[in-house]
Amino acid sequence: MTRRLTVAERLASADKDMLLTDIAATSDWDRFLVEQAVFYFGQEHDEWSCNQLRAELPELAHGFLGAVINALRSSGVIEHTSQYVPSTSAATHGHPIAVWRLSVKGHVIAEHRRAARRETAA
Repeated sequence: MTRRLTVAERLASADKDMLLTDIAATSDWDRFLVEQAVFYFGQEHDEWSCNQLRAELPELAHGFLGAVINALRSSGVIEHTSQYVPSTSAATHGHPIAVWRLSVKGHVIAEHRRAARRETAA
């Protein structure tokens, strides 16, 4: 038997879905910046966390970094290392955040992008 959600739980879930919709509607520019940071860190570092990305990125919409990371994970571009580090974001009060690495698929995409930039510069 499944437990029925309370009204408050249903409203909270609806609010969460609305926030994700708002985040997804954020500009392609912000998404592109986060993706580029992921590909850069993935090629330069074996493993990295969002602490490192936040230090390099301009101020982003609330939750946008997490949304992009989740999308990249879901699409197989990055993979979790099973490790965690404390968050350096004041808003998260130091809770654990995942350590990531580029997957094989992510390395292939990153190298194609790097080659395209070299070709454009030449």
